[in-house]
Amino acid sequence: MIFFRLSFFILSLGFCSGSIGQILTTFTVADGLINDNVYSISKGANSSLWFGTHGGVSFYDGSEFSDSITVADGLVHASVFAVLETTDGDVWMGTDFGLSRYDGSECVTYTTDDGLEDNRVKHLYEDSEGQLWIAHNDGVSSFDGELFTNYTMSDGLPFGGVTHSVEDNNGDMWFATGLGGAFHFDGTTLTGYGLNEGIPNLSVRSIAVDADNRKWIGTNEGIVVFDDNNEVEMEHPSLIELPAPHEINPVEDIKIDLEGRVWTGIYVDYLVTVGGVAYHNGAEWIDYSADDGLAGPNVSQLAVDQQGDVWAATSTGVTRFSGTPLDVVEEPLEALLVFPNPALDEVNIRWPSDVELNSARVLLMDGLGKVVLNQKATGQHERIRLTGFQPGSYIIRIESNEYSANRQVMILSAGD
Repeated sequence: MIFFRLSFFILSLGFCSGSIGQILTTFTVADGLINDNVYSISKGANSSLWFGTHGGVSFYDGSEFSDSITVADGLVHASVFAVLETTDGDVWMGTDFGLSRYDGSECVTYTTDDGLEDNRVKHLYEDSEGQLWIAHNDGVSSFDGELFTNYTMSDGLPFGGVTHSVEDNNGDMWFATGLGGAFHFDGTTLTGYGLNEGIPNLSVRSIAVDADNRKWIGTNEGIVVFDDNNEVEMEHPSLIELPAPHEINPVEDIKIDLEGRVWTGIYVDYLVTVGGVAYHNGAEWIDYSADDGLAGPNVSQLAVDQQGDVWAATSTGVTRFSGTPLDVVEEPLEALLVFPNPALDEVNIRWPSDVELNSARVLLMDGLGKVVLNQKATGQHERIRLTGFQPGSYIIRIESNEYSANRQVMILSAGD
């Protein structure tokens, strides 16, 4: 029987593509973030990011938080629910008291006095023509740099306003509404999609468009996917396993990463301590919660940076998912020793003596690519206790600033 199990393990190595899971890194005020309650994220130039928070906007230059924009700089209000760096380098910030634009030297504010339909801004988006779309409590407004054009209930939008806007691959706009489903706008006509068209819940929070022009529509009752003809292709009511009465997930945000994977943020309620992030690997949803290292359960927005890392804004900090799934490349045996393999109660790991220990970490990832152990290395020989881990194929990874190696290991059950 031992020979059979070992042979099966060797065959499984030949057919298993494997993946390196996400490494979660959380940033808070201790790391330079201006406020832990983060509402929004925008990708900037040269690997930078902007974070809209309860205390203003924080700027991340790709390695550290190095600057901020606050009320003292002319920001109209400290709570920034939407932030966006446009292609001209300006930073737009949406609040409940209007819209501020920062050009690198000063802030200029736009309100209803300047033609904006409603001051309560929920989301910002720049289309392929450079036009700014401002989702707010009374509908949506576009801004061409000089004038606002407003779309409200009188134009066919429902009561409750627009929560999100996005452009599809045909150059048309899609609007998520808080009480009336999703709306398609071809530049002339608004077409609504509600319960009769397959939207599971009229409270739509977010929409993302993939490379095939499918619309991933996030609602209070999960996701529905429209195909290129705007007909229902599939539904995903439950992305994260949550306790009653939240089994059907409220999807707050959806983003498509650089590899085409769909990421979602689940936000139940500010006072509810369940929620998180889930991504679709092509077959199923892989979820992450606070137990996995996520900053908190209340995820308000996601962003994908220029390196392909995914960032999640929460009410208790921001988390970066790095090391998005990569094909496993087995290093030469002398680079990383893992024994015994298969393993039962514990596994030993040994690696070269020239690895910088002050930065080396040992990671254990399950067959879905999820990091189930992440600890600092204390020597060239580490021992991992396997109590509590389910039997199956895992990946052990040792990494430092200048060295990394992977090894696949099979964990057996006590009865094997």
